[in-house]
Amino acid sequence: MFGTKIKAQFPIFQTHPNLVYLDNAATTQKPKMVIDGITNFYQKENANIHRGIYDLAAQTSAKYEKVRTKVADFIGANASENIVYTSGTTAAINLVASSFLAPRLSEGDEVLISMMEHHANLIPWQMVCKAKGASLRVIPINTDGSLDMDAYKQALGPTTKMVAITHISNTLGTINPVAEMIALAHQQDIPVLIDGAQSTAHYPIDVTTLDADFFTFSGHKIFGPTGIGILYGKQAILEKMAPTQYGGDMIRSVSFEETSFAPSPQRFEAGTTNIAGVIGLGYAIDFLNQLDTPAIGTYLKMLGAYAEEQLSAIEGLSIVGTAENKTGIISFVIQDIHPHDIASFLGAANIAIRAGNHCTQPLMKHLGLPATSRASLSIYNTKKDIDLLVLAIKETIDFFVI
Repeated sequence: MFGTKIKAQFPIFQTHPNLVYLDNAATTQKPKMVIDGITNFYQKENANIHRGIYDLAAQTSAKYEKVRTKVADFIGANASENIVYTSGTTAAINLVASSFLAPRLSEGDEVLISMMEHHANLIPWQMVCKAKGASLRVIPINTDGSLDMDAYKQALGPTTKMVAITHISNTLGTINPVAEMIALAHQQDIPVLIDGAQSTAHYPIDVTTLDADFFTFSGHKIFGPTGIGILYGKQAILEKMAPTQYGGDMIRSVSFEETSFAPSPQRFEAGTTNIAGVIGLGYAIDFLNQLDTPAIGTYLKMLGAYAEEQLSAIEGLSIVGTAENKTGIISFVIQDIHPHDIASFLGAANIAIRAGNHCTQPLMKHLGLPATSRASLSIYNTKKDIDLLVLAIKETIDFFVI
């Protein structure tokens, strides 16, 4: 089902048949049905939504809202009203920080995040804490890159006003026990946001079973287009949140003296949104719904374990992040070779990996590393891709190490 068989559905691998694409944590490639769906929208269906009463506008509006229902079903939400369209995970987290948390945060309060957070799930909370005189408290990690759950339990308390945690670390590949973390927080009535940017494409998500207060993800990391993302929120919470952007299509009524806003989710979607992005996201979900989602996670764990086994056998190479429960995201360093040099050398061999701090600078500082190289896997990757990566790394070491 995966690997070579599914790769045929992705046109980029026909355009670049020798490409070994191992940068999926940054963005995934797009299947033909997503590309064709977006093209068809612009060629045959383009109209603005929620405004026109002519047939084309009505049809586009219906399709746009049908995707909202499709997203709700995909992540196990109770209703389409729980689904807010955003420009991505980053925008979704910023919306929660500004609209939900800021009005509820006071001096002396705490927001709890982890050592492994992407900047997008760190800076918004940091900024709102500074503005309100609150504190950002960081859950430490163990030496293998897993979360220190004892420290997490001890950190939860009456001053904790929010927990924001990544489901899967984009740097370490660690899969956090989010269900347990949510349950522990809810014992003290603490709301929880889960950053699902790295998990939504690879594992079945059921926000109702998780009992998440908020869940976020980006379209471009689940085989959809860039510029579109999702914020899931519990309905009772969304109804109490005020909009942070103002303009057309998010109002109930307007006068020069006063404005009243539409109910959620419309109140959070000011102006003309990324309609084509929403349409493309719908096709990406259709694509994923054709697959065995639990099998995706199993496949990536298998492929990741194979990659770690092969990479660990290379002298001078160290893997960063070895938690027992992790997925196919492998960060590594090679003695005496800068990660950027590794990525450049591999790029010349048509092997695409990422090098840098992966938008996790505080984590890198904690690890005492300026950067790592990162290979991140997806459903179209194969053991052959890993073998080619290993061969190219050995050639890199031969070139740089005298």
